[in-house]
Amino acid sequence: MPSSATPRLLLVTDLAYEARGRRYGDEDIALASRLREDFATALCHPLDAAALMDAFDAVLIRNSGPVLHHQAEFDAFRARALASGTRVHNQLTGSADMAGKQYLVDLTAAGHPVIPTVDSPADLAKLPDAPEYVVKPKQGADSIGLRFLPRAALADHATPDGTVLIQPRIDFTYEVSFYFVDDTFQYALHAPHPDHRWVLEPYAPTPADLTFAQHFIDWNTIDHGIQRVDACRTRSGDLLLVELEDLNPYLSLALAPEHHRDAFITHLKTSLRRLLAD
Repeated sequence: MPSSATPRLLLVTDLAYEARGRRYGDEDIALASRLREDFATALCHPLDAAALMDAFDAVLIRNSGPVLHHQAEFDAFRARALASGTRVHNQLTGSADMAGKQYLVDLTAAGHPVIPTVDSPADLAKLPDAPEYVVKPKQGADSIGLRFLPRAALADHATPDGTVLIQPRIDFTYEVSFYFVDDTFQYALHAPHPDHRWVLEPYAPTPADLTFAQHFIDWNTIDHGIQRVDACRTRSGDLLLVELEDLNPYLSLALAPEHHRDAFITHLKTSLRRLLAD
């Protein structure tokens, strides 16, 4: 690892990726400007990370886009980083979206408050009745490959190899996201209109909301990293987990109140310093 008075940080991002409703480049440029207050910060594309990381003290994975677009290269980066002991933020041992969507099936089977999810034709009877069902690839992201189907069509789309997830389409009132640095809650944003996922507003979580979100952070046991707990509020008032993003969650930082934004960046810097000292 290189040594210098100011730690060197490689921020991995795809500034040109076109994400629906999100501006990856704007968020990461603004974040990098704040990180430069404490770290010598350079930005690189995810395809260049493996070749460049040895020249830096730590690697911060940010808005690098869906891994499925460069799965082989990411797998090579991950293997090399783990073998060489490279300090990577987020920690590369996450059990949620970082490893695919299998965790939704496992959490369903274990009785956790998640949208009911199965991946086998033999388990379709375990899903509740619903007007429509969501069918999507287990390795999917950004709604790639997502379809809505009636129950009668599910048997034709469930795959014996378990590569497809099936869920009831939940009639929810809104979606809400909880943002964490390491295991500490930072802020929450919600989408009050179900058909506009990325039109977000500040959200004041209740103690019960925070208990719900913290439950999944504790389950994942990532020591250092940024995580986003996405949930939906059902018509009965319950929260159900939609996904736990534990690799490169978009932060919607520009929409967070300024004091929450500043506190988030302070906590992120502290987390990076702790990673460097490890």
